[in-house]
Amino acid sequence: MGFHFRFGPGDLLRCRFSISPQWETQAAVRTLLRPGRQAYHLPWLRQIRAAADRLDLRPLWLLMPQAGHNPDFLSPPPIGPSVTFEEELARVRAADPEEAREDLRRSLVCTPGAAESDLGRRMLADPARAVRELADLYEQAWAALIAPHWPRLRGLLEADILFHSRRLAAGGLEALFDGLHPDLTWQGSTLTIRRRTHHDRSLDGQGLLLMPSAFVWPEVVGGYDPPWQPTLVYPARGIGALWTASAGPTPQALARLLGRVRADVLCALHEPASTTALAHRLGLAPSTVSAHLKTLHAAGLVISARHGHQIHYERTPLAIALTTGTSP
Repeated sequence: MGFHFRFGPGDLLRCRFSISPQWETQAAVRTLLRPGRQAYHLPWLRQIRAAADRLDLRPLWLLMPQAGHNPDFLSPPPIGPSVTFEEELARVRAADPEEAREDLRRSLVCTPGAAESDLGRRMLADPARAVRELADLYEQAWAALIAPHWPRLRGLLEADILFHSRRLAAGGLEALFDGLHPDLTWQGSTLTIRRRTHHDRSLDGQGLLLMPSAFVWPEVVGGYDPPWQPTLVYPARGIGALWTASAGPTPQALARLLGRVRADVLCALHEPASTTALAHRLGLAPSTVSAHLKTLHAAGLVISARHGHQIHYERTPLAIALTTGTSP
């Protein structure tokens, strides 16, 4: 039993990572519905509670069965490594009404009585209207739940991709999948997600899209039926510290050596991050953070690596020794 992704020779060369703001919005809405997914997100829940209470999320929740199909057109796999929420929402709005109707029907029948409810019947009777209303609701959910926190979330997801890209480069797919989630196993040329039901998906040369998520925890999700890109969504590393403050105060000796703000920037790099993520983390202007990163880079205290359109910075061994008091 399980969900099986079957790789061919061409698929091994077509695995890629991406980040989806639309997926994070959908997963955040699901987190509001499922208390079992909320443990790591209690500070976020307190911050967004009033805004969430002003949203009527029942139409979205109706399409989130405990087990079964979720409408693929509502969160299509991103077509590039870095897409905006607006780009993804435009694809949702462009969904074919008849295809959306079948997608909605498959989801509704997974929850007893959902297809016969007033909401369910209205969606199936006028799928074009359903597409518009569901897209509008996701736009509201994005603005209320995710957009104010997106720099922090994106920083976490980008750091995860950087980490796992290095694992992939160093040890191949076996090393990558071994560390993503305990429900994943890689054997031969097949990736299996432990499930109570059986499902087979041959990748057929499309490869596999890998998406870290802050809100999918504790699950790992494999999905999207043809013609959508086969996709695996897994919990991002570091979500336990996502909503916490920095690891600790900047050492006074380091602040005297480098200057307070520059030392704060260096200490905030406890994991790789972009200029935007650091600026959000520290409450500084991106231009200020960028200037300090250039100085730290020139001094050999940080290194940089490009991921898509973003440049990530991380501390060198010397910087780790300076910020933690350990020997390099």
